[in-house]
Amino acid sequence: MFERLSNGYALAKQSLGVLQRDKQLIIFPLLSGISCTLVMISFAIPLVMTGAVENAIEQGQEAGDPMQNPLYLAVLFAFYFVNYFVIVFFNSALIACAVKSFYGERPTLSDGISAAMSRLPQIAGWALLSATVGVILRVIESRSEKVGAIVSGLLGMAWAAASFFVVPVLVIEKAGPFEALKRSATILKSTWGESLGAKGGIGFFGFLASLPCIALIVGGGFLTASIGAAGIAVIVLGVIGLLLVSLISSAMSAIVQAAIYMYGSSGDAPGGFEANNLRGVFAKA
Repeated sequence: MFERLSNGYALAKQSLGVLQRDKQLIIFPLLSGISCTLVMISFAIPLVMTGAVENAIEQGQEAGDPMQNPLYLAVLFAFYFVNYFVIVFFNSALIACAVKSFYGERPTLSDGISAAMSRLPQIAGWALLSATVGVILRVIESRSEKVGAIVSGLLGMAWAAASFFVVPVLVIEKAGPFEALKRSATILKSTWGESLGAKGGIGFFGFLASLPCIALIVGGGFLTASIGAAGIAVIVLGVIGLLLVSLISSAMSAIVQAAIYMYGSSGDAPGGFEANNLRGVFAKA
């Protein structure tokens, strides 16, 4: 276990090196976050103003379960679809640029957007499948507060693991959603534990980097009581720091996914990564 985590941490450091060389890659998680926020607002405002959600929930409650209301399910499905589409679109753009960076090129924002645009059918197909699974999990969860939540949580974790490499497959192979899921599950099976260890290494990096930001927020809270505006400024600084850590971690995760996928496909280590670390990912447990 320690060896896996150590190898994952090494891959996290190497992905950070790629990001430091091509800092513009961090723009894609930022655009994704902004777009997802706009999607949420675009759904929330008309639904709140018209009272459509409240009516759907009330009708569902009368039937014993809001998830039984077709309107509620339709809105939920639409929201999931648009949200997943946005996330996968910008992840695809990021990974396309990361691949260019591996080969020594200097990708631009437009390179990533163009690559994602050329894969719109695959991205839409995967968003459709993901939204369907998301709604099914919500229906399962609603069947029982305890058992349904446990079953939904377990299935959700299995789905997240199986789809871990889907976006690199969509970008590089231009595979359809079902083929991409199959390829992703196959890669995960051969890298089980180690590929998740790489994700754990990035998570550990994010945890360490977020500690000073959390300290600023907590300290700012105490300062606000006595200093006022200065304390609020410290809190804002801490929040900005947390957002930056989140963006960096998201970019690093996508870069590692692309690197592991490319090494598994070609046997050659992408630029910026060590072959022994990537080879360790594919070592049998």
